[in-house]
Amino acid sequence: MTELPTQREIDAAIARLSALPGGFHPHRDYGPYRSSVLRHPEQALAVVRDPEAVELSGPVFGVTDVTALDSDLTRGGPGEPQGQRITVTGVVTDRSGKPVRGQLVEVWQANAAGRYAHQVDQHPAPLDPYFTGFGRCLTDDDGRYAFTTIRPGAYPWRNHDNAWRPAHIHFSLFGTAFTQRMVTQMYFPGDPLFPYDPILQAVTDQSARERLVATYDHDLSVPEWSLGYRWDIVLDGPSATLFEDEDL
Repeated sequence: MTELPTQREIDAAIARLSALPGGFHPHRDYGPYRSSVLRHPEQALAVVRDPEAVELSGPVFGVTDVTALDSDLTRGGPGEPQGQRITVTGVVTDRSGKPVRGQLVEVWQANAAGRYAHQVDQHPAPLDPYFTGFGRCLTDDDGRYAFTTIRPGAYPWRNHDNAWRPAHIHFSLFGTAFTQRMVTQMYFPGDPLFPYDPILQAVTDQSARERLVATYDHDLSVPEWSLGYRWDIVLDGPSATLFEDEDL
């Protein structure tokens, strides 16, 4: 088995790369995020000659319409999931600040113990039988989305020795077609794991990195029910939210 890099080695690599001049987006083969070296594209993008054929082979999201129940991740079973209940909401806008309505927004995340309800996740943390960890909604006429969920826990990953990912929620947004899908991550303010996470540290532009972190909003907190977080998403332009398909 290949020996994993130490945190000190990863920190040194991040510092070295952060000092290099670069653009808005991180390098696709960002060394400290080790799997990006193996997964990033090395060939030119293929031109799709028949966009309609891509649509026909695209993913299918079930046979039912998106309902209000789909946005509540705490209603996954006959019991209550474990952890701190939270409300996450925000507005999806374009580069001019115009709300984007009717946008399909999907989320998935680990449970409060830092484990995904997926067979690939073998992290020895407890599974929650009442928490599926995924949901979806459509933005309203004002471009707003909202989810009720559980604050996810941090979890280990074998990127380097003693590597832990900060708590985060994955977001997926669809435009008018499946080929316009964009995937990103939302983080929570004040997480002590930020400096140790190569994925977040790959975003060397400080303002872009800050836009990936939600803001606690006490006015969004529901008395005796949930804490509120606001996270607005900008699809393009100078203030765009950084998306995974564009960077890592």
